[in-house]
Amino acid sequence: MSAVLISPEELREALADDRFRLLDVRWALGDPDGPQHYLDGHIPGAIFVDMETELAAPPSPARGRHPLPEVAQLEKCARSWGIRAGDPVVVYDATGGMAAARAWWLLRWAGIADVRILDGGLPAWTAAGGELAVGAEPDPAPGDVELTPGQLPTIDADAAAKWPGVLLDARAGERYRGEVEPIDPRAGHIPGAVSAPTANNIDADGRFRGVDELRSRFSGFGDGPVAVYCGSGVTAAHQIAALAVAGVEAALYPGSWSQWSNDPKRPVATGG
Repeated sequence: MSAVLISPEELREALADDRFRLLDVRWALGDPDGPQHYLDGHIPGAIFVDMETELAAPPSPARGRHPLPEVAQLEKCARSWGIRAGDPVVVYDATGGMAAARAWWLLRWAGIADVRILDGGLPAWTAAGGELAVGAEPDPAPGDVELTPGQLPTIDADAAAKWPGVLLDARAGERYRGEVEPIDPRAGHIPGAVSAPTANNIDADGRFRGVDELRSRFSGFGDGPVAVYCGSGVTAAHQIAALAVAGVEAALYPGSWSQWSNDPKRPVATGG
């Protein structure tokens, strides 16, 4: 688990090393107040990272709600967060890693090898006695990290349509079945995909389930190469992190349902 996750106790020790970069990635669908949440209280030394403007390119029907950013723009952002070549990075949020996992996946995709998610996020930090800072942190010294995209696998819509292994839909079950669709133009799922809600990756405290539990969960979905999508490529990254904890490599479909459902040529399945 240490290649993916870090506990609050481990983080407290790690922060004694000033090479560690700490990123606050608080974001949730329908909650635009991440920056204010950060100002109200964050782990000391953390830099706020904006999902919409720093971890994604501008949305479009053709590319989805959270397209992958251009690597040059991501590199510019990473340097503004103070990341230098070889720096370890820890990311966190307050929602069980659902948003922070996007930063974990994106930075690893771009070639930063040591990126970990704070298991349980900010609630776990405070429950373990961790202090909070309020207001803005001083701007960090600019970093010099150089990013190279493509270090983690991705697929596009055409590959998703004919995926030869297991295609996991990480959205809530009711969205997969087409019973509700709060944001995208069509309800349902990619034909052949298997429902595997991301929320089942974590326990009641917002921590990732154990290795054995996750292995048991994912072994029940079938054999072959694994790919994951969600609504817009954010919570699917959490699924990929959980799969990594279980020892399974998986590809991300970045456009996800927000891209697929906007293309009238793409078929839609409903039901279980």
